[in-house]
Amino acid sequence: MNYLVTGGSGFIGSHLTEQLLKKGHSVINIDNFDDFYSYQIKIQNTLDAIGGFSDFDYSDKEKDIKRLISISKSKYYSVYHHDIRDKAGLQEIFKNHPIDAVIHLAALAGVRPSIERPLEYEEVNIKGTMNLWELCRDFNITKFICASSSSVYGNNDKVPFAETDNVDHPISPYAATKRCGEILGHVYHDLYKIDMIQLRFFTVYGPRQRPDLAIHKFTKLISENQEIPFYGDGTTARDYTYIDDIIDGILKSIHYLENNSGVYEIINLGESEVITLNEMLATIENTLKKSAIRKNLPMQPGDVLKTNADITKARTLIGYKPDTNFQNGIKKFVEWFLRK
Repeated sequence: MNYLVTGGSGFIGSHLTEQLLKKGHSVINIDNFDDFYSYQIKIQNTLDAIGGFSDFDYSDKEKDIKRLISISKSKYYSVYHHDIRDKAGLQEIFKNHPIDAVIHLAALAGVRPSIERPLEYEEVNIKGTMNLWELCRDFNITKFICASSSSVYGNNDKVPFAETDNVDHPISPYAATKRCGEILGHVYHDLYKIDMIQLRFFTVYGPRQRPDLAIHKFTKLISENQEIPFYGDGTTARDYTYIDDIIDGILKSIHYLENNSGVYEIINLGESEVITLNEMLATIENTLKKSAIRKNLPMQPGDVLKTNADITKARTLIGYKPDTNFQNGIKKFVEWFLRK
């Protein structure tokens, strides 16, 4: 099968690409290599995903990306340095490749930055996604996986969060764009018969995690004996989901789409295990065998108090079976962090 993966050089995208290639599929990766975090990290993610070129020398961003595109191209893999807001450029990619399904992971991520730059989030996360649906319509591509987010639940009083819960009260522009994507996705499903699964990811972590996210940031700062920013009293809680379980959920969603028609589904992918900020920090400290230096700060606007996934639907519909508990997941992450 030929899969187009947007954001294929990111954290989740590179792991998905790696697994698809191992299974003998072809991957067309579209990534804009933006400066939300270092482009070098995305290049390394790409190299790790395709299995080679660990001695890559960095000099200049544009030259480095061009070199990556050249050395990584094969019969089964291509990477494009492209912005999903540019529909004309996307159209050329769609013209040049047979595509069986689109797995759309690219997005402007982050709750707090979205409060500062809401219009940019709208352009990328809504307009960019609509560009892909328009091209799926034009090229008769009828299988589409889309990354949504647990942030759409906002400060939902009911736990665990189920796909049938009301999600009309987001508390950040990022969350609002993800909810808009779910609604507009249904429009394209209904009008143009695009089979679609929207996956609500719950706080994904593991090797290659973005360095701005809490687990990676805390691990780095603790290991360097630096202060960590600690927001709130430590009772906020997240349903942390290990990357291998997320990838398993995506692969099973692809399999379900390919074997069914008339599909529009929203599915939670979480671990169904809630960990407080205090517990998360203690687990990292115990694994590193070092104590954190905490800088206590007030809660940030847009942060939700708790996430907790009801994964009944995922288990029943696609056979999702997460099996990485938090302690083992942190152990695997720290091992990766210390050797990278």
